[in-house]
Order: sequence, then C-alpha cells, then structure tokens
Amino acid sequence: MQIKNPEIIAAVDSIGEHFRSNISNRFTRGGISSMVLDPGTWNLIEEMTEKAENYRYQGYHFDEIYGQILAMARFIYHARRDLLPNIRMYASGGNDRAGATDKVFRDMAITNFGPNLKILADKVNDLYLKVAAIDKESAGQKGMVLSQIPELKEIGRYLVE
Repeated sequence: MQIKNPEIIAAVDSIGEHFRSNISNRFTRGGISSMVLDPGTWNLIEEMTEKAENYRYQGYHFDEIYGQILAMARFIYHARRDLLPNIRMYASGGNDRAGATDKVFRDMAITNFGPNLKILADKVNDLYLKVAAIDKESAGQKGMVLSQIPELKEIGRYLVE
C-alpha cells in the first residue's frame, strides 16, 4: 500500500524545511558533515529533506517512510551526542574575519542548534505517530509493517533527550 495522505506529505515537507533552514545551514554544515553515519542513513536523510517531491504524487510505501524516519531519528541521536557539545567549534570554522552580520547569524545558529534539534525530534515523532496510525488502520489481518522493522522499537530512545 502507498501512503498519499496530505498530512504525511505536509509533515515530511515541514521536516525538510526545518532541517535545511535550522539544522543544516551554512554555519552548521561543517559539523554535520563530520558526523559518522553510514551512507545508507545519509541517503535516506537526503530522500526526506531534499527529494520529498518524488513522493508527492506516487506516495510512500510504509517501509520507505519508516526507513526515512529511522534515519532522521539516528541523525538526531548522533547530533545530540556527538555534535551539539562541540557545535561552537564547528560553526566558527576558524573564520574570525566574518562580518558583523555573519557573526550574529552564526551565534544564532549555534545558540539555537539544540532547541532546533528538539523541534526536529518533535516533528519526526509526530510523523512517526501519524504513519503508525495509518499503518495500524490499513493492516487488517496481515499485520502492521511497523512490527516487521525491529529498530523502530528504538525510536523513542533516539528522539528523546
């Protein structure tokens, strides 16, 4: 079954916009690129944040959207654990010649990185709950797709601080 629910599409769009604007911006991108995640996870994050348009008309298969949700949850977990404590170092990038405006924007990006990760985690959790509800509703006798992906049991640990 393919999910073409407008709420799901809107939630994915919101996650992508938040990620591009507030998480992976020009000040934090260096730190994000230093994170150690497997290539498959990075590809799924890119699918969710940059290529959501591909799913707008065809919809999502449950395993696709669950995979993207898990990838983003893993990202959030590792960003909190590995990147957040050192974000100031990554964001400064040794560029002390930045203009006053850039310094203000950089400081805002650094200061708000943790709260923006929390917002992203909340958005990903909301999407997960919506997809799980649709999965449960459409499962019938065959069982939920959610139950076939063991790592989804870790989603709470990944998303909660």
